[in-house]
Amino acid sequence: MKNIAIYCGSRSGHSSIYQEQAIEMAEVLAKNNIGLIYGGGAIGIMGHIADTVLNHHGHVTGVIPSFLDKVEITHHGLSELLVTKDMPERKNKMYELADGFIALPGGIGTLEELFEVFTWRQLSLHNKPIGVLNTNGYYNYLIQHIAHMVTEGFLSKTHARLIIIEDNPTSLLQNMNVI
Repeated sequence: MKNIAIYCGSRSGHSSIYQEQAIEMAEVLAKNNIGLIYGGGAIGIMGHIADTVLNHHGHVTGVIPSFLDKVEITHHGLSELLVTKDMPERKNKMYELADGFIALPGGIGTLEELFEVFTWRQLSLHNKPIGVLNTNGYYNYLIQHIAHMVTEGFLSKTHARLIIIEDNPTSLLQNMNVI
């Protein structure tokens, strides 16, 4: 089974489109027997995507640090739940378990996780595909900034192309060669 790590928000956002596309992503993962690796939360976009994969009889592995497990945001109905000692261990475990990475809309933590695996790919530490689901234009400014980094000489065009960006879950997974 292939496993995709999904980085996304512990909040749902102000528009229902974020939840709708997370659910669509989850349905495509489950339909194609792709396991979900995610942050282990029961709230926000994280909770929606986990619940949907589970409702479609898919496999969901949550990876959550113990300090977040103690504040009762943990999803306890998962196929598998791994509790780590801290955030670095959580991110490393998700990296180890995943065959690819996708960022859905989220906050600073989502960006940090995306850029960590992007940096590691740029440094040739892995060759796993990285995707961004640009729901409702959420990542338009980030896409513009990456282009600006290329224009200003801080990022090569080759490295900028390491992130696959789509606004549709199926197209994203196809272009990442996951389905």
